[in-house]
Amino acid sequence: MTAGRQAGRAVSRRSFVKAAGAGAAALALGSIAGCAGSDGEGQQDAASSPAAVGDGASSQVVVSMTVSSEPAAGFDPLRSWGCGEHVHEPLIQSTLITTDANLAFQNDLARSYECSEDGMTWTFVIRDDVRFTDGEPLTASDVAFTINGIVNAEASEADLSMVREAVALDDTTVEIRMAKPFNALLYTLAVVGIVPEHAYGEDYGAHPVGSGRYVLEQWDRGQQAILRANPDYYGEAPLMERVVVVFMEEDASLAAAQSGQVDVAYTAASLAASAPAGYDLLNCASVDSRGISLPAVEPGGVKEEAGVSYPAGNAVTSDVAVRRALNYGIDRQALVDAVLYGYGTVAYSVSDGTPWASDDMHCAYDFDAACALLDEAGWEQGADGVREKDGQRAAFDLWYPSSDSVRQAMAAEFSNQAQRLGIEVSVRGGSWDEVYARQYADPVVWGWGNNSPIEVYNLNYSQGVGNYAGYENATTDAHFDEALAQPRVEDSYEYWKLAQWDGSEGFAPQGAATWVWIANIDHLYFCRSGLDVADQKPHPHGHGWSLVNNVDRWSWA
Repeated sequence: MTAGRQAGRAVSRRSFVKAAGAGAAALALGSIAGCAGSDGEGQQDAASSPAAVGDGASSQVVVSMTVSSEPAAGFDPLRSWGCGEHVHEPLIQSTLITTDANLAFQNDLARSYECSEDGMTWTFVIRDDVRFTDGEPLTASDVAFTINGIVNAEASEADLSMVREAVALDDTTVEIRMAKPFNALLYTLAVVGIVPEHAYGEDYGAHPVGSGRYVLEQWDRGQQAILRANPDYYGEAPLMERVVVVFMEEDASLAAAQSGQVDVAYTAASLAASAPAGYDLLNCASVDSRGISLPAVEPGGVKEEAGVSYPAGNAVTSDVAVRRALNYGIDRQALVDAVLYGYGTVAYSVSDGTPWASDDMHCAYDFDAACALLDEAGWEQGADGVREKDGQRAAFDLWYPSSDSVRQAMAAEFSNQAQRLGIEVSVRGGSWDEVYARQYADPVVWGWGNNSPIEVYNLNYSQGVGNYAGYENATTDAHFDEALAQPRVEDSYEYWKLAQWDGSEGFAPQGAATWVWIANIDHLYFCRSGLDVADQKPHPHGHGWSLVNNVDRWSWA
């Protein structure tokens, strides 16, 4: 993470909404100021209090997050809180383990844990000094209840399908019995908050009882959530006593910072040069990757998923020469500079910079080599500049969600560069429903990224949930299975790398080349001067709660 990085570029045309955005922020924060708690009494006026405007004299911080960051099902780990699509530490609940800034595992509730040699049983010994905020002790039965609840809940966004059951052997020992070896389970357990069996019910998400660093003090749906430090927390007491999270659109977030209403405001690369007075630009490194899937099978097939049939396969990208040429013929750095104003890094995979990343995924920009690949494969230049082979034009559609301006710009720049190669890429924006309808037949600009190797698995395993390319390779699958079967996660890294490229098989650019990875998006925030946000982990896909993973260590100068 780098703090205070500045850009000397002119503010984009979007800055003209400044005045309108300020009005929107005033309306949003004005409504927050008038909110009361569930009983209508005794609630502090969050937005109008001195602390809410970040005077630096208090231990409260106000953070803006995207509207989509508000948990639709509430603060319930059995649904999606912490362990959903955009993973983060659950704050209100404790986890068995956690990860540090270097993604190494650290104990939280667990005092120790081990895996059987066959990878089929994980045994956790937990602390005996932890209590929920209602005063009841947290035991191994609560851990088993939580894990079994996720395994058996259709609505849960956490994937524990590899778990058969969890069993409490006594008050401090829980055994997780697996359906198959899957050591990446640990990465999921690092974000699964433990809920109390005795106090879990239908309204838990709105009134969570936990044992974590913070307690939910107030939640005004569609506006804000307020957390306060848990006075009975078993660990090191939080330095930041109160955290106010306001949910707002991007322009309102900027306006809220300009008017001094928030201490940390998320922003985009196009606005990064317009930091308000009294704020610094906080630039957090991420594994939030943007990449383009390249269907690797011939058209005419069908992909069955959750009872729905999707067309699968593409007449152009099914040629491996085209996929390889796109990997070598796209100038990623130029794309990062043009679309992200430099606030991002070139990506070659969905896991760059992690212990399981493979150097074999790297491919230097080489336009001439890309053209040579197409020439050798018989794709000849047509009169209109578009290549053709056996009557098939080198032309395909590239989809992106129309709500995402960054992906739109990436798609357009990708199309421009592909045209130089003699490949015609027609950019198509649509709703997510429209994008999903074409996800197995046409290339799509996707956003992925997680502090776990499971992302690599999901996108490239034959039966992976994100295998949009339709890539199926028994050798690659065997490397994945071997990685997941290791009793020690550290011993799995080499197998993850072999799955990407083992010298003859894999989905690396010199192999099946099933994706063109473009960029890792920097997560940008305007941060009030004098606020120390401590060392950040790499942020996963999506702006939101991952920023406050370590909010208990934040402090005012």
